[in-house]
Amino acid sequence: MQKITQNVYAETKFGGCNPGFVVTSGGVVMSDTPQIPTDALKWREAIAKFGPVRYIVNNEPHGDHITGNYFFKGAVISHEGTRQAILKYSSAEAGERYKTTSPADYTLMKRFKYRLPTITVTDEMTIYLGNHTIRIMHLPGHTPYQLAVFVPEEKVLFTADNVLYKFPVYLQHAEPFAWIESLKKMAKLDVEFIIPGHGEVCTAAYLPEMITRVQEWIDAVNVLIKKGMTLAEVEKNFTFRDRYAPQPGREATASIVVKANITRLYEVLKNKQK
Repeated sequence: MQKITQNVYAETKFGGCNPGFVVTSGGVVMSDTPQIPTDALKWREAIAKFGPVRYIVNNEPHGDHITGNYFFKGAVISHEGTRQAILKYSSAEAGERYKTTSPADYTLMKRFKYRLPTITVTDEMTIYLGNHTIRIMHLPGHTPYQLAVFVPEEKVLFTADNVLYKFPVYLQHAEPFAWIESLKKMAKLDVEFIIPGHGEVCTAAYLPEMITRVQEWIDAVNVLIKKGMTLAEVEKNFTFRDRYAPQPGREATASIVVKANITRLYEVLKNKQK
């Protein structure tokens, strides 16, 4: 666990997303939860030393951000779209991935149920807890339902996967042009530290590079579309590859991610031409 400021902590070494939390005089506010059950229990034990969890903010609907809800108390907050996505997930299937790889995690998932958000956001909301202000903002990008959590007293921004520090860009559910606009909005905030969805903690100085990385993907697909290529032809002739290696253990899926990114961008860019 890494201490970011006097009252903000984050973990960048878990498998899955980077969870974090803010300690206030009125309790703890979490940003996302660990995906792996044994990590979730470690995180729960660590947080308990700082006080009760009052709120959990799920910043996006992907499993590595929301699965750990099950192991924590506190009201869960998300975008309305994230809640609707979770309603479609199969709790029974969630633990099967651990059946052969991690008996300890599989045991912890035997009674697992996806824990739904009970408070939803469609634009922005603010929580005043103790001496802290927790601004929760809808900033679409990596998914249409992305939230960011800004704590002005700490000058900290939790971005989930809208910011990926030295980590591959995942576009398969993205709104790429909205993503760039959301990053520009982040750059206008008085932020000192950013807790990204994956990768090490960074500063606002990284945001221009993140904008460039999303734009590079758009441009790489768009140049082939402008040549009149079909999706199959774009996939065959696509030469751009993200400059960062995949997360350890996910190397085998790298080509699948690239194909999914191309498919999503092709759909978005073709629709933009209409």
